Amino acid sequence: MTNRRKFIKLSALGTGGLLLSHCAPAAEPATNPIAPESTKNNTGNVPLVISTWRHGIPANKKAWEILSNGGTALDAVQQGVMVTESDFSNRSVGLGGLPDRDGHVTLDACIMDHQSRCGAVAFLQHIEHPISVARKVMEETPHVMLVGEGAYEFALAQGFERAAIEVPVPEAKERWEEWLEESNYQPVINIENHDTIGMVAIDQNGNLSGACTTSGLAYKMHGRVGDSPIIGAGLFVDNEVGAATATGVGEAVIRIAGSHTVVETMRAGANPQEACEEAVNRIIRKHPNVEDMQVGFLAVDKEGRSGAYSIYNGFNYSIAHQDRNELADATFNRTWE
Repeated sequence: MTNRRKFIKLSALGTGGLLLSHCAPAAEPATNPIAPESTKNNTGNVPLVISTWRHGIPANKKAWEILSNGGTALDAVQQGVMVTESDFSNRSVGLGGLPDRDGHVTLDACIMDHQSRCGAVAFLQHIEHPISVARKVMEETPHVMLVGEGAYEFALAQGFERAAIEVPVPEAKERWEEWLEESNYQPVINIENHDTIGMVAIDQNGNLSGACTTSGLAYKMHGRVGDSPIIGAGLFVDNEVGAATATGVGEAVIRIAGSHTVVETMRAGANPQEACEEAVNRIIRKHPNVEDMQVGFLAVDKEGRSGAYSIYNGFNYSIAHQDRNELADATFNRTWE
């Protein structure tokens, strides 16, 4: 949460009337001293796993255990993000997340493999691992997405159990009750309350997969679904080219089919860093006001090169390959400094 509060401070110092009146052209990206060397020197790392935010460190650790033992990227991303889903202290992923404006915790997730198979669930309640239900949708049904009560009934039929924990968890319930007193019953969309975990990986066979899971926008309207479970928005994988995932304000990501845009930009010849920058800058061009609208993208290509970019400073991500599992800061659009 500390990093995301920094977004607000930085944007308040740097944006002023510029953001309120129009969207300035994108500035040249800054060089990030801890950005993956693979993007700079045109070499890659295989296997590789990369995921959004600090909570990606323990998630990557689990994913790397699978990749380093010859496992598939699909198993790695699923089991990696399950670590975050089971962390009930996390307020933006899983059953520990902040509720919608009516007090319900609803979960969204999707998964996609190297064969372009994909599955998703949205508006799912009371199941600890929506990512695993999404994989069952992919593998056991002819569909891509199940939602709401239908997704819940499918999960039970597949052997998933209703979670025993109290939802919302006590801290999240307390924060929701405090929000109700001052919110005038309107969901707040800003750069502090819409995290997710998105993860993409490439295994030793050069195959790509990705997963994305979230409890969604805090205090959202009941029934709202963001980009995270939408193939092509929150996640996209094309084994010929690469994979990408997104975090931030889902509505903005959906409007440009963000992760698909990143992958297709790589298909056209851009490296992962350049492709992430193009997607972010496209969001900026499409929105006359991006104040408090943080969006970030991660990408990996077939060579194991990676990239990361965001609208504002403060987006960090976790990257693991060989003997490294570390947190890095994404470069960002310096227009807002």
